[in-house]
Amino acid sequence: MRFEANRYLVPRCATAVLLVAGWVASAGVAAADPTPSPAPSPAPAPKTTIDHDGTFLVGTDIAPGVYSSAGPVGNGTCYWKRLANPDGALIDNALTKKPQVVRIEPTDKAFKTDGCQPWQSTPDAEVPNALPGPVAGGQLQINLGTLNGLLGPNGMQVPQP
Repeated sequence: MRFEANRYLVPRCATAVLLVAGWVASAGVAAADPTPSPAPSPAPAPKTTIDHDGTFLVGTDIAPGVYSSAGPVGNGTCYWKRLANPDGALIDNALTKKPQVVRIEPTDKAFKTDGCQPWQSTPDAEVPNALPGPVAGGQLQINLGTLNGLLGPNGMQVPQP
């Protein structure tokens, strides 16, 4: 009986060894494959059109430059703002029913648009400067907020503790 068990044991062990050797050899061939993997495709270039509402990162989603929009969609209003960071620090903004031209600077972090017709890069368009000097655009809003915080209910300065 003992001889009978050994007779089946040897072929089984040999088969197992051959299977393991074949598996190891195929893994070695796969690892040594000289065919190079395809190079990753380059990141898409930032767009020069904005065709839907949203917040777009400058230099990633959209290219900096001068953009124009024909104004609001339908009878609504067109709102846009330039942001110093994606969380909302305001550089400049407008809420209007008229066509718009805005310069998005390379130092801007994001541009948000809502309710506007598509924006197109228009490098030759003249950007209006609504207010001269240091109170242009969003700076006026900051200055007014500071002034309101300093004045009391009768135009008097609030006493400081």
